[in-house]
Amino acid sequence: MPDTYDYDVLVIGAGPGGYVAAIRAAQLGLKTACAESRETLGGTCLNVGCIPSKAMLHASEYFDAAANGTMAKMGIVVEPKLDLETMHAQRREAVTQLTGGIEFLFKKNKVDWKKGLATFVNPHTVTVGGETVTAKNVIIATGSSVTPLKGVEVDNAKQVVVDSTGALELASVPKRMVVIGGGVIGLELGSVWRRLGAEVTVVEFLDQLLPGMDMDVRKEAAKIFKKQGMKLMLSTKVTGCNVKGKSASLTVEPAAGGEAQTLEADCVLVSIGRRPNTDGLGLDKIGLELNQRGQIETDHDFRTKVDGVWAIGDVIPGPMLAHKAEDEGIACAENIAGQTGIVNHAVIPGVVYTWPEIAGVGLTEEQAKEQGEVKIGKFPMLANSRAKTNHEPDGFVKVIADAATDRVLGVWCIASVAGTMIAEAAQAMEFGATSEDIAYTCHAHPTHSEAIKEAAMAVQGKPIHI
Repeated sequence: MPDTYDYDVLVIGAGPGGYVAAIRAAQLGLKTACAESRETLGGTCLNVGCIPSKAMLHASEYFDAAANGTMAKMGIVVEPKLDLETMHAQRREAVTQLTGGIEFLFKKNKVDWKKGLATFVNPHTVTVGGETVTAKNVIIATGSSVTPLKGVEVDNAKQVVVDSTGALELASVPKRMVVIGGGVIGLELGSVWRRLGAEVTVVEFLDQLLPGMDMDVRKEAAKIFKKQGMKLMLSTKVTGCNVKGKSASLTVEPAAGGEAQTLEADCVLVSIGRRPNTDGLGLDKIGLELNQRGQIETDHDFRTKVDGVWAIGDVIPGPMLAHKAEDEGIACAENIAGQTGIVNHAVIPGVVYTWPEIAGVGLTEEQAKEQGEVKIGKFPMLANSRAKTNHEPDGFVKVIADAATDRVLGVWCIASVAGTMIAEAAQAMEFGATSEDIAYTCHAHPTHSEAIKEAAMAVQGKPIHI
C-alpha cells in the first residue's frame, strides 16, 4: 500500500449525499475529489427528481387553483390557459441554476470533479474517465435508480410508458394516465398531470397508498385523492402491458388473484420503487458483497467491511431520501477527518409534496404500539384558523407519545404546508421533547403550525379549538 495517495477522499457520485460529503471533507482540510458521470452535478435529486418535480408540482398547483374555483372563492376570477412549454422551461431553468451552483461550490471548496464512471481496481484505486485515481478513503454515494417492472417496458423517448424521469418531460397532457405504484413518486407526478387535465388512475398492489406511513394518514390521503378526481385501484397488480402507437393497454387483476381487466392509457408511469446503483463499481474486486436487498452494509460510522471504503445514501439501508443522504455525507466526512459524525436515523422526516402535503417523522401508531402503551392527540386542519382563511380544510396533525413518559414518538400530518411543519416536530424529537413541551411552546397566530401545538394538547385531552 503506498504511503501517498492522489487524494485523502474520493467520493463516487455527486448526488445529495456525494456532493455534500465532498464539500464537507474539503472544508475539513482533506484533499478531495468527486467522480460523477452525469453532465451536471446534483444526481437524480437535482436533475430528474426532487427539484424538477417540485417545480412542476408548484406550477400545477397554481393552474389547478385557477381551474377548480379556489381562486374564484377569494375574488380572483381567471380562465387559465396552459402553456406547458413555459412550465417545462421554468423547471429546466431551476435545475440549471441549482446544478451550476454545486459546480461553483466545488470550485470554491477546491473539490476536483472527475468526469466519468468510477470502477474499483482495489480499495484505494479507482479508474474514472480513462484516469486512474488513488485515495486513502473512498466514499460510495452512487444513489439509486428506478426499479423496473417485469412485462412493462419503459421507453421515455416514446412518452407512452415512462418512469419518473420521462413523466417530467411529457410534451402534452395525456388524456388518460395510469400510475403503477401508490407511493410518493407516483402520487406526486400523478398529481401534476391530474391538475393539468389528465384522468389519472393509480394501481397499487397493497391495500392502501403510501407504504411505510401511519395508517390514519394513508386512509385520509386516499379520501383526499379520490375527492380530487384520482381513481384508485388498491390491492391490484399489473400483469401485462401492450403498446400500440401512442397508447397502451394494461392488464390488471386483484392482488389476491381473480378476474383480469384491461385499462387503456395514453401514458403509463411505472413508479414501484427504486434500487441501489452498484452495477459497474467492481465491488467484487475489493471483496464487498451486497445484502439481500442489493445494498451495501455499513457500521454506525458508515464504514464498510473493507478498510478505507465507506458508503452513504441510497446504496445503504434506510429510507431513500435526499436529506438522509446529505446528513450521512456530512457525518461520514467528519468521521474520516477524525471527528464524531452521527445521524439519528430514528428522526428522519418524510414528505409527500402533493396537495395537501403529507409528512411524518418517527414511529407510526402501529410501530409505537408494538413497543408499549401510547397516548395520541389529533387535531383537524379544518379547525385551524390559517387553514380556514386559506381555503385549505383537508388534513390533520397527529402526535403519538409514550403513555408513561409523555416523550413524543412520532408526528404525522396532512396540511398544505406539512413539509415545513414537520421540521418543528423533528427538532422537538431530536431534543427528546414530551407532548407537554410542544403544548406549552408559544406558537404564532394565525399559522398552520398551531395545529401541532393543539394536537400535542390533545394528547393530554385538552385541545382548545375543538
